[in-house]
Amino acid sequence: MDEATVRALLVRSFELSRSDPERAHEMYDADAVLEFPQSGERFVGIENFRDWRSNYPASTSFDIRRVRGADDVWVVELAVTYDGSSERLGVSIHEFRDEKIVRETIYVTEPWDAPEWRAQWRDTP
Repeated sequence: MDEATVRALLVRSFELSRSDPERAHEMYDADAVLEFPQSGERFVGIENFRDWRSNYPASTSFDIRRVRGADDVWVVELAVTYDGSSERLGVSIHEFRDEKIVRETIYVTEPWDAPEWRAQWRDTP
């Protein structure tokens, strides 16, 4: 796997998520695990999370900011909006086997302003 391949898989999945959930989830192994540590949720098997994503009550959009990793572990930094809301920042960790995702762990949070007291040490990202 390389950065371009991982990015292309995710872009395709996001583009197809509403119109064709079956194809949007082709990048997952049938027994893949999807976890949201912040809510304590764990979904086992592609059918389970494909079905709930198909019934998701909000309209979402994603902006992939950075993809980093090597071999079979890749970290994706992104921004997500729900029903046109302000951006929330997220990180998803993808573990691959045979070019299919076998585990995905997703964290989402709201951005915050950096405190002024540490401005003298920081650099612009």
